[in-house]
Amino acid sequence: MRNTLTLILAGGQGTRLSPLTSERAKPAVPFGGIFRIIDFPLSNAINSGLRRIYVISQYKAASLTRHVGKAWSHLSRELGEFVEVLHPEQRIGEQWFSGTADAVYQNIYTLEQRESEHMLILAGDHIYKMNYAPMVRQH
Repeated sequence: MRNTLTLILAGGQGTRLSPLTSERAKPAVPFGGIFRIIDFPLSNAINSGLRRIYVISQYKAASLTRHVGKAWSHLSRELGEFVEVLHPEQRIGEQWFSGTADAVYQNIYTLEQRESEHMLILAGDHIYKMNYAPMVRQH
């Protein structure tokens, strides 16, 4: 699991959740008190032994960035563990991300800097509990 890089795609507008998403990305919408929707895939990843995580943001990401920075800063950088939010840089072309595959593609430079055998790509706006370890081990 240490050689797996996890990407959580968290840039969606979430128009169907309006007005909850009028000022924040869908993964940053509060859920059950102190939690946010993004906490579900992050918790699943951490509990599965995945500790190298990028959250790729785009739409109104300030509250998402703030929450991830406060709630998920307990990992050990000295051991190569991290949860880090990546913001659009428009490295390739002049467009913002035009879908999930493009979000990964436009961050390829950053992703290639981290050596990894596997890459797990997750949605940042799904609410469920899952252990990803068996799936990663099968690949």
